[in-house]
Amino acid sequence: MIKSIFFTITFVFLLSLPTLSRSQRCNKDDEKVLFKIKKSFGNPYHLASWQKTLDCCKWYNVECDANTSRIISLTIFSGNISGQIPDEVGDLPYLQTLVLRKLTNLTGEIPSAITKLTHLTMLRLSWTNLSGPVPSFLSKLTNLNFLDLAFNDLTGSIPPELATLKNLNAIHLDRNKLTGVIPESFGTFTGNVPDLYLSHNQLTGTIPKSLGYLNFSTIDFSRNQLTGDISMFFGTNKTIQTADFSRNSFQFNISEVEFPASLTSLDLNHNKIYGSLPAMLTGLNFQYFNVSYNRMCGQIPQGGDLQTFENTSYFHNRCLCGSPLPACA
Repeated sequence: MIKSIFFTITFVFLLSLPTLSRSQRCNKDDEKVLFKIKKSFGNPYHLASWQKTLDCCKWYNVECDANTSRIISLTIFSGNISGQIPDEVGDLPYLQTLVLRKLTNLTGEIPSAITKLTHLTMLRLSWTNLSGPVPSFLSKLTNLNFLDLAFNDLTGSIPPELATLKNLNAIHLDRNKLTGVIPESFGTFTGNVPDLYLSHNQLTGTIPKSLGYLNFSTIDFSRNQLTGDISMFFGTNKTIQTADFSRNSFQFNISEVEFPASLTSLDLNHNKIYGSLPAMLTGLNFQYFNVSYNRMCGQIPQGGDLQTFENTSYFHNRCLCGSPLPACA
């Protein structure tokens, strides 16, 4: 009887060991790093769940790999977080996603320690008060497929080295204080051709002709000080869907441009574009169309979606007229 009770207790104890192992799966090295990050941010309430009494794989803002239990995602969003990005973020060796977004008290420069995150596929440091340059060392993150540094106070020029990132699907550098030209290297993307968001900066110069050899899906160069001819982005063999070149000083004859069937959104307002609208535009399925504040002339082609847009889509051209506009200026 005593032996039976002993074996029963032993069996129950052994049976419970795997359960304990599964419930405490947090990697202790990762846990130590996360506590350092929390301390660097001043132990904010937003990270209140980061406690030793709870498995770090169950903490808010983090995610563990289901098989290895290593931290693969750190996402801190809209919290009362102050300070700079700590170097310790580079000590999460299996991190694939790093998002620090809408943290208005996050300051300082982007640390080079991020380059240790060789598995990183998403880097999103946006809507903060980060300053300094867009670092060229980001080109070392060769697995990146999404880079978002928008809505910051970044200054300086765009590093040409970013074009070596062959897996990028999108680059967001918009809403900063970047100066200089668009790098010639941006016409050398191989593999993926990323969506380019460079709007609301202080970029100058002409667009490198090399970009015209690529097939972009989305381009937003609006609200800069760019000049020259951007008709190279269009053509019947192109696949561009969304193009915003508004509020620059681009100058070309729109009459000579062939627009692709894929185009659904076109914004050219506040430039120096001249000529008349080509009739082929009536065959496109536009969701948005604006060519106001240019130097165009001639009749607005009849048919298609062009007549569905408000007068402001054609407003303030030299003598562009027709429905919906009542008469030539």
